[in-house]
Amino acid sequence: MRVVGLILGGGAGSRLQPLTRDRSKPAVPVAGKYRLVDIPISNCINSGIRNIFLLTQFNSVSLHQHIGAVYRFDQFSGGHVRILAAEQTPDSAGWFQGTADAVRRSMRYFNEDNPDIVVILSGDQLYRMNFNDVVESHLANGADLTISTKPVPRSEARDLGILQVDKTGRIIRFAEKPGDTPLLDELRAPLYSEERYLASMGIYVFSMGVLKELLSDCEESDFGKHIIPRAIDSHKVYGYTFDDYWEDIGNIRSFWAANLALTDPLPQFSFYDMSKVIYTRMRYLPPSKINQCNLSRCLLSEGCIVSGNRIDHSVVGLRALVGEGSVIEDSILMGADYYEHGQVDDPSGIPIGIGKGCRVKNAIIDKNARIGDDVVISPVGKPDNEQTDLYWIRDGIMVIPKNTVIPSGTVL
Repeated sequence: MRVVGLILGGGAGSRLQPLTRDRSKPAVPVAGKYRLVDIPISNCINSGIRNIFLLTQFNSVSLHQHIGAVYRFDQFSGGHVRILAAEQTPDSAGWFQGTADAVRRSMRYFNEDNPDIVVILSGDQLYRMNFNDVVESHLANGADLTISTKPVPRSEARDLGILQVDKTGRIIRFAEKPGDTPLLDELRAPLYSEERYLASMGIYVFSMGVLKELLSDCEESDFGKHIIPRAIDSHKVYGYTFDDYWEDIGNIRSFWAANLALTDPLPQFSFYDMSKVIYTRMRYLPPSKINQCNLSRCLLSEGCIVSGNRIDHSVVGLRALVGEGSVIEDSILMGADYYEHGQVDDPSGIPIGIGKGCRVKNAIIDKNARIGDDVVISPVGKPDNEQTDLYWIRDGIMVIPKNTVIPSGTVL
């Protein structure tokens, strides 16, 4: 069977603002040194799927640069990661209007690989999956479409796409974000003693002929809202239950929590499984240097120079600099894209990184931020959804946007 992987690059990513102000969702850094797009690409490679297409549209420059720098397959083993960007053609002059529209308008390119099976993936999720298991289930059921599902509690189900299956595993009903309503009660999965619902993971395995048929028969734009409900009525659509770690990075709170969970002694998702490597860019950075600091439950990436007082329950990204006496708690420091050598190249005179004597708690500090000395960064006492030139408050987390300069002595 010839299998290709399609990774959807995502829309504007408004719920992850300001992290997506200058980059697309799949390009957002995760775990200090990776980007979100590395997860689905690595899952494809580890599953033997080496013909991979990435559909992009919004703020895609950094994503394109990352893909070009990392995923270069050699000529002997074959395979590729190709970018399919939204484009104007004689038949279409606009942007992608949704997930299904993006696949429809890109079909002529991935169809050149003559696939039998198409695996469609999201570019903003954290999980590890062998897609061969899903494909085998798809073939064994004689399915036209297989949707990966995950059992979730009621608190999560109301904001996800929920599926109902019969005794054979065939999907008979689908509701997109049913909310905490009587409809949700009707969709409860009966196979679990605890209250559980089968949520769509946004991972679809299509037989190529069926995908062509479904997308050519209509002009509707979205898989979850349009194509999937229609396919359930007209085709053999089955569920594949995945009962392992999976996190949809949909908003600032989930992004923050998923990153900090990686610092646990035995995290549910681990980057340390070398049998299923998560690939990313090799940067050839020097080892991190700790001049003095009490580190606890931290991920410390390459190329950092740390002189702080204490860093606890935090993720420290590439090339991060932390000054003497600073305390970082429950936070994500994304680090920097480059080192400054010699003179500071900013009119403020503040170098990249965290200055001396700073206090940072419940925060995300994006790349290349310049934080002066004795700065306090915390969302405590501030209203949600507050936004200024120096920070955003989202889901109880203070986010310092990329390239922000915060003068010494500022209390946020």
